[in-house]
Amino acid sequence: MLDHHSALIYAMVLASAADQDMNDEEVEIMSDIIKMLPAFKDYDLNQLSSTARACAEMLRDEEGLELAVEKIRESLSDPLRETAYALACDVVAADGFATQEELRLLELLRHRLDVPRLEAAAIERGAAARFRQV
Repeated sequence: MLDHHSALIYAMVLASAADQDMNDEEVEIMSDIIKMLPAFKDYDLNQLSSTARACAEMLRDEEGLELAVEKIRESLSDPLRETAYALACDVVAADGFATQEELRLLELLRHRLDVPRLEAAAIERGAAARFRQV
């Protein structure tokens, strides 16, 4: 089982890695999120790279995605599962474009984390509005 910080970071890493291209905007937004959100208030930012690396290592396995999602699910309370989904949406929206792979990952997370469709739509809309480019 992961601590809640690691589980939330895993959700962001999964979103970033979904299209096989972890770009600078996505990495920067993950760092900004960790610095800003109350869920990370007692998190040591120096642990980010090792946590992200552990998640990436897990994804190399054939069943890695399923295992990572299950670890996220079992490590978070219901309200933090919704937070994990929101953070994944923010990472996907950070570069202004969502690929099909990223959208499929978000759908998988939504289902596995039991985020109701209406709440998910509101979260997705909020992420799109926050990261809209002019």
